[in-house]
Amino acid sequence: MREPISDQILAAAGGLFYSEGIRAVGIDRIIEEAKVAKATLYRHFPSKDHLVAAYLQDRHERVIRSLREALDATGAPRDQVRVIFERLYEKADSPEFRGCAFALAVAEHGDSERVVSVARTHKKAVSDIFRAIISKAELGPDQTAAHLSLLYEGALATVAVGRDPTAVLVARDCALSVFDAAIPHDRTS
Repeated sequence: MREPISDQILAAAGGLFYSEGIRAVGIDRIIEEAKVAKATLYRHFPSKDHLVAAYLQDRHERVIRSLREALDATGAPRDQVRVIFERLYEKADSPEFRGCAFALAVAEHGDSERVVSVARTHKKAVSDIFRAIISKAELGPDQTAAHLSLLYEGALATVAVGRDPTAVLVARDCALSVFDAAIPHDRTS
């Protein structure tokens, strides 16, 4: 069965946007890659801004699904934190990995409220996942979840700049230390 044309366009645009950058990729290149007519592209996505936002929304759904799968891989909150970072390491340990698609998009296309809104929604959803883990572990303050989220975001940025995926493993170790430090002393004995 053939994929819908909008998905075909989105797949082509998404691959190009992530690998080459949003501003570097023109509509004509997307049309060529997706093998569609210009009118077809614009019928599905009225502007490049709409296409970028759709690409980010699609990526958001895939990343959140992946994070939830990591949560389902183990029931223990500490292990969930570990698995999230280890799966990020697996992704980061690829020559195609450029870092956070949302940070890249805002850096290039931050004048678009549509793009910024999707990016903010994504960042909040990631923070909410860490907040849910901390809540499940009954570890109290949201500050611990904020620390974990910041370590995750920092790992993404560090790998993007330094091109060394082991930064994610360092962030994992820091995250586990933060998690362990948040456990009340009466629960550790």
